[in-house]
Amino acid sequence: MAIRYCPYFCEENIWHLSGDSQVIGNGRPIPVEERQVVFISNARRGVAMGGQRAGAGKPILWDYHVVLLAGGQLWDPETTLGFPLDLGRWLRGSFLPRYPDFAPRFRVIPAPTYLKRFGSDRSHMLGPDGLPKKPFPPWPRIGVGMNLPQFIDMDRPFLGELVDLETFRRREKVR
Repeated sequence: MAIRYCPYFCEENIWHLSGDSQVIGNGRPIPVEERQVVFISNARRGVAMGGQRAGAGKPILWDYHVVLLAGGQLWDPETTLGFPLDLGRWLRGSFLPRYPDFAPRFRVIPAPTYLKRFGSDRSHMLGPDGLPKKPFPPWPRIGVGMNLPQFIDMDRPFLGELVDLETFRRREKVR
């Protein structure tokens, strides 16, 4: 399945995937209204994750990460575990209990809300010299302004629901 993808721009990759007609579960397109965007971070801005491309087989520390939950499947273009894959398998392969100080928190947002409200001017990806830290995606910036910091702030209410790993894990059992 070909999707819009640019390394290190998970929030933009997922913004495009959130509205993509290729998001299919059980042989049918999953309506955008049934999709959820999941931001992953914590107060330290450091979440240990396994099974990520950038980790090259080792755990990596992300300041934040963004994925799509649709039809009980997890859509993470950065994972090496499969695409899409079962939520439980993704959780087991991504969050390793040996890193409790880098445990994730999740902000779960309805995809339609994310598509309407997210904006990034990409300033978070500029170095002190004003040059991009990583190559920018080939598509135009998303939205107006910059509200990414509000999405990754796991201490303040904003959009969606804030949950810890165990609460998020229960979603696997609900489906």
